[in-house]
Amino acid sequence: MKTKRILIAGGGITGLTAAFYLQKAMKEKNLPYEIMLAEASDHLGGKIQTVRHNGFVIERGPDSFLERKTPAVKLVNELGMNDQLVRNATGQSYILVDGKLRKMPKGAQMGVPTQLKPFLFSGMFSAKGKLRAGLDFLMPRGKTGDQPLGTFLRRRFGDELVENCIEPLLSGIYAGDIDNMSLLATFPNFYQLEQEHRSLIKGLKQTGNKKKSKATSGKKKGMFLSFRNGLQSMIEELDKQLDNVKIQLQTSVDHVERKEFGYHVLLSDGTVYKADAIIMATPHQTLPKIFSQYDFFRPFNDVPATSVANIAMAFDAAAIKKDMDGTGFVVSRNSDYRITACTWTHKKWPTTTPSKKALVRCYLGRPDDQEAVSLSDVEMVDVVLKDLNKTMKIKKKPEFYVISRWKDAMPQYTVGHLERIHQLRNEANAQLPGIFFAGSSFEGVGVPDCIEQGEKAVQDVLDYFRD
Repeated sequence: MKTKRILIAGGGITGLTAAFYLQKAMKEKNLPYEIMLAEASDHLGGKIQTVRHNGFVIERGPDSFLERKTPAVKLVNELGMNDQLVRNATGQSYILVDGKLRKMPKGAQMGVPTQLKPFLFSGMFSAKGKLRAGLDFLMPRGKTGDQPLGTFLRRRFGDELVENCIEPLLSGIYAGDIDNMSLLATFPNFYQLEQEHRSLIKGLKQTGNKKKSKATSGKKKGMFLSFRNGLQSMIEELDKQLDNVKIQLQTSVDHVERKEFGYHVLLSDGTVYKADAIIMATPHQTLPKIFSQYDFFRPFNDVPATSVANIAMAFDAAAIKKDMDGTGFVVSRNSDYRITACTWTHKKWPTTTPSKKALVRCYLGRPDDQEAVSLSDVEMVDVVLKDLNKTMKIKKKPEFYVISRWKDAMPQYTVGHLERIHQLRNEANAQLPGIFFAGSSFEGVGVPDCIEQGEKAVQDVLDYFRD
């Protein structure tokens, strides 16, 4: 059998997952193969980067993954890393509204109240806002099909609940504006619950009760997992186990040309790689240039991507004069704060921080404040400390800080996203058979979503070779 040559473009978690499962499948099936992974930057892992300094474990990008999203847990099992997992500590979370930190109402799911008493006694909402949110019980089903997430939520609950409680949580996941985000591409469960139960509150309450009945009794467990030495541990282990994959760093894909048998891939070092199949795990912005002769990639030029930044600051624990009992807070849209959220990392992830020290991680870069990402280091420290001192009374400068800027790194799933991706795949299947697309620009931005897409791309390659 002829040796199959597969190129993987992109060395983030999607591309690395694809390489791992492809290598595994080829070995199990005893198929002759050659896999090359080309990564444009000088490191693997994409946004997953961990800084280990003076006993601190600091994440530059994502800090964990949801346990219930099984693709990530499956990959951890495959890598033999279970003994390195740690679970987040649970505790009170807050929302900053009107300059005050207010407790997240008990029973809220993604900001949507499912328990009456905590919601009614919360100081986060006016009486009028509470009455308006309660209209969800009477509200008929909305229009079918895709629509802006913000429009959907405002129709059900009104502006106050959305802007003070729901929006800070949901927009933070995608670093986007909920009034532009696609309901079906970001939170399709909301749409499905409305269709099934009419009331979103009723639907969330019923599904939440089912999960509780299946859960074991005892102390509440954290829902998120990471590694004792940071998420980069998984990247390092993947790199270690890819013993039959040729990895080329600082090598991007410049152009792909279809030939009678397979593809010629022009790499940035001037070489041409001849591939039988390709997995494209690169940001959507790269595709129109790489496939410049195909018009159906041009819509990706118009797909927005937002920029975000975060700053992790290490302190002596005694420097924080108003220590909060909890794991962190998000900031409402109506606030005059520039930070969008703050994690008390030393409390949420105790293994990240030495004894008698504190680690605080703050986020910047709202869709309407993109200039915050470009602040100088000194300016960013000043802005963040000014915001933090309104609630935490920090009397000293940080012992050190780590700033991470992610320019145009968060693809925005705007209305019609699923339809556009479906159309791309159909066109690619017809005109570029054997080329498959995966990653955060397509079907989910979280670590488990990207892992799942990488694994699926491998199955697509195997099916293609089988045909």
